[in-house]
Amino acid sequence: MTGAALWRRLLAELLGSMFLAAVVVGAGIAAQRLSPGDTGLELLEDAAATAAGLFAIILMFGPVSGGHFNPVVSFADAAFGGLGWRDAVAYLPAQVAGCIAGAVLANLMFAQAAVSISAKHRATPAHFLSEVIATAGLVLVIFALARSGRSRSAPAAVGAYIGAAYFFTSSTSFANPAITLGRMFSATFAGIAPASAPAFIAAQVVGGALAVAVSRALYAGVTPAEAADIIVPHRSGGAEPTVGRAAGDGASPPAGRPV
Repeated sequence: MTGAALWRRLLAELLGSMFLAAVVVGAGIAAQRLSPGDTGLELLEDAAATAAGLFAIILMFGPVSGGHFNPVVSFADAAFGGLGWRDAVAYLPAQVAGCIAGAVLANLMFAQAAVSISAKHRATPAHFLSEVIATAGLVLVIFALARSGRSRSAPAAVGAYIGAAYFFTSSTSFANPAITLGRMFSATFAGIAPASAPAFIAAQVVGGALAVAVSRALYAGVTPAEAADIIVPHRSGGAEPTVGRAAGDGASPPAGRPV
């Protein structure tokens, strides 16, 4: 488990979630202004900014808290013993508050009302399925890398996955209950109507639970020590992982360890 004090980890999750929402919502507003009427190009611009921004934000705050910024990831980590259940519960309000604050800041940066409730309805069966798939894939990427000793590749892999999922899912891959709630507070390209949020969050919880089950089946014996280093190694306040763990990107698991 991480050696950083809980308050430091909560601050890292708050700030990281804030930056994440600011990137998603701000890039959406910028895309609308730069490419008005061209939805495909707007989506590409938002996806590219989100993928790159998420990569940087995980590197920025991950060494303190792991760089979850997502309640589903935190509770999946707790299910594997990498994070205490009480800590996962404590992460939740920090992540939600951060995402709401980030959406408000994005609105203000583009000279819009600080809070504008979105009217963009997204809740359809196709969107529900998309969120299940998007969230399951995200959690699988994270724990597959942790189990195979490649956690240092996680920031790039997570950013790349989310950027791709903007396009291969009809929901544009929210995959995060906290960002779903935050995006309600911006009536812009990235917004979601409050009435649609419960369905998205339910789908994300289902996706996370499925990913935990599949991870257990594919990667038998995920240890609490391995889970504690998701999304990036952060034990002992950001100290290097012990010998045998993630010696470098693409490193193979130590000899004799089951895969």
